[in-house]
Amino acid sequence: MSSIVHDEVKQFAAQAGGWWDPDGPEAMLHKLNPVRLKYIRDQVDRHWQCDECSRTPLAGKTALDVGCGAGLLTEPLARLGAAVSGLDASADLIAVARQHARAAGIEVDYRAGDLTEMEGQFDLVTCMEVIEHVADPAGFVNALARRLAPGGLLIMSTPNATAWSRLLIIKVAEGLGRIPKGTHDFDKFIGPDRLKALLGDAGLKCLDVEGIAWSPTHGLHLSDDVRLNYLVTANHDRGGSSR
Repeated sequence: MSSIVHDEVKQFAAQAGGWWDPDGPEAMLHKLNPVRLKYIRDQVDRHWQCDECSRTPLAGKTALDVGCGAGLLTEPLARLGAAVSGLDASADLIAVARQHARAAGIEVDYRAGDLTEMEGQFDLVTCMEVIEHVADPAGFVNALARRLAPGGLLIMSTPNATAWSRLLIIKVAEGLGRIPKGTHDFDKFIGPDRLKALLGDAGLKCLDVEGIAWSPTHGLHLSDDVRLNYLVTANHDRGGSSR
């Protein structure tokens, strides 16, 4: 069954025209993206024992970016050497993503649709700031697991279900217009223990949890503090990890 919430899709599609503007409605994603990429690079290097100095650690690998929006994370994955597919429920966002990739000379297989309709398996599956917007988190994680190839990595990020995340993300960031108002519903936020359980139920093993914290001096950064937002890495529970 589909986990798409159409009102959520419309909310994000409304920002399509300004998605790539670092000072536009998705400015917070632009600030978040380098933090996510650093984490992905660290996990990829460790899992596949890559040369840390290599510019293309994902060469020869396939990747799927689920909930890719207009491609802020998808394009860098391609630059890291992967054969990348980007999937989003919004056709408007996919149109912007295709246009931007063409202009940048980057090859990405962008698709508009539902994860349950996706075929094939991928060495790396990324799903950033998406699970808190779906109708059925358990079904969604199961669908992610089906797309993950044996020996591959699933990397996700999502806000934690804490008073701190509610204050900073909804009260402050949305209240001050740093994030479009109405983007988040705190009741749909998922804590690390619950996400680990969802991964386990889908036959995946959680390998790592790391926080994304914020401070006035460091801005958004990787941290042991998971109260605001966090990333998880998982793979299939039965073998497949080279770590």
